[in-house]
Amino acid sequence: MSSSNQTELPIPPAYRYYDALTTAVTLAQQAGALLLAIHRNGPERIKRKSNSFDLVTEADVASQDLILGVIRSRFPEDGIQAEEEGGSRQGSSGAVWIVDPLDGTTNFAHRYPSFAVSIGMWVDGRPELGVIQDVVRQRTYWGAVGQGAWVGTSQALRVSQVDDLHESLLATGFPYSRAVNPDNNMAEYAHIILRSQGVRRAGSAALELALLAEGCLDGYWEGHLSSWDYAAGVVLVLAAGGTVTGYDGQPLRLGKHQVVASNGPLHAPLWEAVSTARAQAGFAASE
Repeated sequence: MSSSNQTELPIPPAYRYYDALTTAVTLAQQAGALLLAIHRNGPERIKRKSNSFDLVTEADVASQDLILGVIRSRFPEDGIQAEEEGGSRQGSSGAVWIVDPLDGTTNFAHRYPSFAVSIGMWVDGRPELGVIQDVVRQRTYWGAVGQGAWVGTSQALRVSQVDDLHESLLATGFPYSRAVNPDNNMAEYAHIILRSQGVRRAGSAALELALLAEGCLDGYWEGHLSSWDYAAGVVLVLAAGGTVTGYDGQPLRLGKHQVVASNGPLHAPLWEAVSTARAQAGFAASE
């Protein structure tokens, strides 16, 4: 992919990872177009991974192949973590691409119009840049820590300023193992739904984090996540002025599975509500 067909972004080209960011934007849009075309006709094959709720389609694989083919060629020294089999590799540069080629596979398999492409890059264990393509709405969310967050090339993102849990609109999700694992977010959900204006579930962590960065949501929490579920979204939230921690209240690290993200002013109340619900249910405070 030559630089001539990459998207020009409204941040300084001198930004160290500008080429990586423009590449990620282009790839997310291309993968999104691929998924949208398949979605309109319905996926051809659906397989199960860990259990009957954990699905993978041919679209997941096709999207991942498209994205990783370019990353491997253009950034041969970078590491890769990708959701589908055979996608990961070690790198030597300190940069790691974290890719979810289709976040919201269950939605996609049922032709429910809420799913995304998520491409993040973390450097030396710290969030650096992220791109999320809202496939059905054809909206591209992108950002870099210290450079801001955007949707498209003209609308800058900024988190909300809601500071009262009772006035907040939140989002969450539930694990594939929810039928057999008692630590399945039901306790947290039951506690928080009564103390907020509402809790949404899009079925895509990436989209929920993008909407938080956009100011449409005020907070988000979820356990049992993988790095590719949140790597790009965390960047967007931070770049838009928000706050992200684990359930332990510490800055999030790759490989952790529990996420609390917020606009900032709401972070302490949301984190406390999650912690209280878990304690009342007899679950450990954090992983």
